[in-house]
Amino acid sequence: MNLPLRRLGTVIGVMLIALMISTTTIQFFQASSLNTDARNVRTIYREFGRDRGPIIVGDQSVAWSEPIDDVYAFQRIYDPGARYAHVTGYFATAFNASTGIERWSNDVLGGTADSLLLSRIQDLFTGRQPQGGSVELTLDPELQQVAADALAGQRGAVVALDPSTGAILALHSSPSFDPNALATHDREAATDAWEALLADPEKPLENRATGTILYPPGSTFKVLVTAAWLELDPTRDATSTVPTPAELQLPQSTSIIRNPGQTSCGGTDTGELVYAFKESCNTTFAQLAMDLGEQQLAAITEDFGFGTGLNIPLNVNPSIYPDTASDAEVALTGIGQFDVRVSALQMAMVAAAVANDGTLMRPHLVATERDADLAVINRTAPEVFSEPISAETAHELTTLMTAVVESGTGTPAAVPGVTVAGKTGTAETGNEQDQHAWMIAFAPAEDPQVAVAVLLENGGRDGSAAYGGSSAGPIVRRLVEAAVR
Repeated sequence: MNLPLRRLGTVIGVMLIALMISTTTIQFFQASSLNTDARNVRTIYREFGRDRGPIIVGDQSVAWSEPIDDVYAFQRIYDPGARYAHVTGYFATAFNASTGIERWSNDVLGGTADSLLLSRIQDLFTGRQPQGGSVELTLDPELQQVAADALAGQRGAVVALDPSTGAILALHSSPSFDPNALATHDREAATDAWEALLADPEKPLENRATGTILYPPGSTFKVLVTAAWLELDPTRDATSTVPTPAELQLPQSTSIIRNPGQTSCGGTDTGELVYAFKESCNTTFAQLAMDLGEQQLAAITEDFGFGTGLNIPLNVNPSIYPDTASDAEVALTGIGQFDVRVSALQMAMVAAAVANDGTLMRPHLVATERDADLAVINRTAPEVFSEPISAETAHELTTLMTAVVESGTGTPAAVPGVTVAGKTGTAETGNEQDQHAWMIAFAPAEDPQVAVAVLLENGGRDGSAAYGGSSAGPIVRRLVEAAVR
C-alpha cells in the first residue's frame, strides 16, 4: 500500500476511534445529566407521558391519570382536589415539576421503582402498556372532610394521628388550592394559576400543617413544661403544690407576667397543679420553666421531636425551642412565647405521645404501595420515634388534660359520653389583633383512638376575640365525634 493510502487509512481510523469515544461518552458518561436536563423534550415526554398510578384514600382514588389526545397521552386528575392538595401535591407538565406525594412517591406512581422491576419485565413479555403502581394513604376521608369543613374560610391547620401507630388520619392546611389548575397541559392557563396563587395574600400554597410556616404554641406548650417538671421527681402528681400568684415579675426585666383576668389562680399564691393547669395559669408555668432551666426544657422538647426534620414522606420543618439569654426569656418560653415555634403536626405528636403512655410513634402518611396488579410491594410498619416521658408521667398528664375539658378552659371540646383530654392555647404575636388559637387533645382518654392539633392563625374568623378553648375547641369536638363514631 502506498504512502497516501496509508495516511488516509490512518486518518479514517483516528476518526472512527474519536467517533466511538464521543458516542460512548454521550451515551454512558453523560446519560444521566442529559436525561435530567430540563431542555430534553424526550425525557419530559417520557416522564409526563406515563400512565401514573392512583393515590388512594379509603377506597377512593383522589388522584389518577386519564387518557388524553396530546403529546403527553395522560392527564392527571385530582378530585376532590383542594381537600387533599397539600398531601397529594400536583404533577405539572407546564413546570416540569411535582410536589407532595406526587413527588415523594414518584418512582412508585410512575412505575420506575426497583420494587416494580418484575412488573416491568412482565409488561415486556405480555406487550401490556406499562402502568404505575398505586399509593394508599393513611388518611381517614371522614376526618379529612371534617377538618376541611371546619377550617373553611379561615387560615390554619388540622392534624389528627392514630397515637398507637403514628398513622396520620387527617392533615389539612387552609386555605387550600385546586391542583387541577396547575396540572393542566395548557401552559398559559397553568402559569396564570400559579401566578395567582403566589400573589394571593392568604398564601394557599403554604402547608401550615407541616411547618412551612411555624407558629408560637401559646399555652399548649405548658404540656411540655409540665412533663419535664413531673419527670424530675416521681413523687409529683396532679395534686402537687405549685405557685399561682396573680403576677410574676421577670428577673432583670421590667416585664410582668399576668394570668388571664389578671388575678391569682384560685385566689391564693399557691395551689394544686391540676387547678393551675386546667385554668392555664401563666405565672405558674413561667415560674416552673425558670425552675427547670433552659437545658431541661431543651432536652424535653428534643425528646418530643423539636429540632428534628421529618419525612412523612412530605418534608416537615423542625419545630424550635430557642436559645435563651436570661431567666426572663426562659420564663416566656414556659408559656409558649418568646421564640418558641411549632408546626401543627409537632403539637399533634405531643398529644399522641401522652395518649400512648409516653411512647411517640413516627408519623406517616403512606399505608401501602401496590403494583398495577394490586399486589403489595410495600406496607408501612409502625415505628417508635422516641420515648420522651414515662408511662407514669403520661398518666398524670392525662389526668390534667382531662380536667381541662371537663371543667377548665377546654370545655367547648367536650363530647357527651366520651372522655376528652386536651390543652388550649392562645398565642400572642406582638399584635393584639393577631393572636393564634390552639388546642391539642386526644380521646377517649382511657383508650385513645385519635390525637389532634388545631391551629387557627390570627384567631380565624373570631379574630381578636379568639381563644384556644372557644375557637379551636369546637373543631376538636367535631374531630373527636367523627373519630369515635
